[in-house]
Amino acid sequence: MGWSIPIGTIKGTVVRIHITFLLLLLWIGSAHYTQGGWAAATEGVVFIALLFLCVLLHEFGHVLTARRYGIRTPDITLLPIGGVARLERLPEKPSQELLVALAGPAVNVVIAALLYLALGGFPSSASAEPQNAGVGVLERLASANLFLALFNLIPAFPMDGGRVLRAILASRLGYGRGTQLAATVGQAVAFALGLLGLFGNPLLLFIALFVYLGAASESHAVQMREVSRGVIVSDAMITHFESLSPASVLEDAVRCLLQTTQHEFPVVDGSGRLRGVLTRDDMIRALRDRGPATPVLEVMRADIPVIDRRRNLEEALRLMQENRLPAVGVNDNDGRLVGLVTPENVGEMMMVHAARPDRRMAS
Repeated sequence: MGWSIPIGTIKGTVVRIHITFLLLLLWIGSAHYTQGGWAAATEGVVFIALLFLCVLLHEFGHVLTARRYGIRTPDITLLPIGGVARLERLPEKPSQELLVALAGPAVNVVIAALLYLALGGFPSSASAEPQNAGVGVLERLASANLFLALFNLIPAFPMDGGRVLRAILASRLGYGRGTQLAATVGQAVAFALGLLGLFGNPLLLFIALFVYLGAASESHAVQMREVSRGVIVSDAMITHFESLSPASVLEDAVRCLLQTTQHEFPVVDGSGRLRGVLTRDDMIRALRDRGPATPVLEVMRADIPVIDRRRNLEEALRLMQENRLPAVGVNDNDGRLVGLVTPENVGEMMMVHAARPDRRMAS
């Protein structure tokens, strides 16, 4: 989701549009222009704007249903094949996830039904071609909503059908095993779509890649949740690390980088309190652009939260995932930094857990 642009916030949910949606806009507009000039191109842009609205309503079907169960949605990313509403956590019960997943396609079905009623019946088969300027906007919009509903019910993450399948499996097997099986099915679907794409439809190759990565990401996220369950932060944090002072410059940070295997360097003041974290990537970028005498305070990430070492590891993971953080600081009772939780050390913890699944994690 890195290639997405925030365009606004609706009731606490940031709405982002993926750059590939803009490519769809160019494709529809150019196809209409070649068929009917600027007037047709303008009609094509109107169609895309209405389709954009339908996709947004689809995602808010998920958002509003999730809020019934106390689950926030930090952001929505809109793509040409639909959208992705990122929930802050999984619903507590599989039945809740089932309703949240089905809410989006249900919105598209309702929109399609209303448009079919307004049109007086089902449109022609030509309405299934979104680039066809010879078909009315409402007819194409009705078919597009029906397509969105059916496509999103394909049993593969990150589509709604993958979550429906996971909810059904989780009701019998639990979230961990249910997610693994649903992700495997999703990756098989991605492989099948990729094969079809090789025979003349490049769009299917893009969809296959999107589905494959989505299935892998969902499986990884649930594995992290399963590993962190019942583990406190002090059992998983890094306790041996090099830190920088607020007076340090990039040259000092580079020296630490070369002498250790660390990628994240906490900036700690004289009282032991965390001021921020300087990542390896930010360090190298600033070294190239600003020079070795640049103070680390000017290039570090200052938005790093700290949590008590007795808190649950799930909380640290949630903070990192929701805010895309390179680390979370861990404090002792006096507010001094005593550890770090990073994606890398959590990944290592997952590998250990996978190697001995029948044993509890030791501190």
